[in-house]
Amino acid sequence: MTRLRFAAIGIDHRHVYGMAANMEAAGAEFAGWWTQGQPNTEPGFVKRFPSVPKAESPEALLDDPSIGLILLSGIPRDRATWAVKAMQAGKDVMSDKPGCTTMAQLDTIRQTVAETGRIWSIDFSERFEVPAVTRAAELVAEGAIGRVVQTLGIGPHRLNRDTRPGWFFDREAYGGILTDIASHQIDQFLFFTGSTDAEVTLASAANYANPADPGLQDFGEIALRSPRGHGYIRVDWYTPEALPTWGDGRLTILGTEGYIELRKYVDVGHAGTDHLILVNGERCERIDASGAGLPYFARLIDDIRDRTDTAMPQAHVFKVCELSLKAQAIAEGGAA
Repeated sequence: MTRLRFAAIGIDHRHVYGMAANMEAAGAEFAGWWTQGQPNTEPGFVKRFPSVPKAESPEALLDDPSIGLILLSGIPRDRATWAVKAMQAGKDVMSDKPGCTTMAQLDTIRQTVAETGRIWSIDFSERFEVPAVTRAAELVAEGAIGRVVQTLGIGPHRLNRDTRPGWFFDREAYGGILTDIASHQIDQFLFFTGSTDAEVTLASAANYANPADPGLQDFGEIALRSPRGHGYIRVDWYTPEALPTWGDGRLTILGTEGYIELRKYVDVGHAGTDHLILVNGERCERIDASGAGLPYFARLIDDIRDRTDTAMPQAHVFKVCELSLKAQAIAEGGAA
């Protein structure tokens, strides 16, 4: 069996570290990378992947027939353009979120996927890089909490102002807080409720703590409703300095016969990560889910080889982006 070779174009966001490392852990070979300019993420990237060569140009990677997958983690507004170029060059794509920042970009990506038959996937790291979510999905599939009727997802983040590049504070560059961060929670809502579509019933975005940066949105919320369930999402850039990690990300999954709460990255008073609390008619317990694994990356490799749709359905990726963009438009007073 031929080993999948992949490359990265754009390393402006540190999410590329996890994207590349997890692809390597799943058995793929990191063949090369290129990025525009010298983003402040480059020293850390080179330290993590010292043996991976930097290409002279992105075309050197796109034209290499031995490379089957392109990872994208450049400035968000540029990702759609590179995704289209990669797919037109015969490559499948894994993008950092957001995969696109406008509805026009999403329409172009849909058309390109239809024309080329390539895979356009997004590494929603708050699901795909969190073992606790893997275990929660297993429990839900086993019927541990009955039918899921609501998800409550929060995504607090630390601003880390001194490390942020200029594009981070540019609304047009990053796409807005709901397009960006909240895409994680929309993904989880659709996945756990089994929804293929939803209505955005509430959406707002604001800047409460950073008036000197008018392009930054530091708070956002969304409410979703589908025939399968309900969802509420809150995202922000308010993580206090005393918290030992970048954000206390949590997900509560409410079922008709119980509930699951995930405290993904930290649970104050308890060591470690990936804390899962399960309560139903027979069990009330805290579970260490840190060993549950990250199946998305190996499944994506299989999909690329077999031309299947197991890691994440293409229609699901499109719908997450569509709902994120609709919510952002509503929050900013535009048409959904």
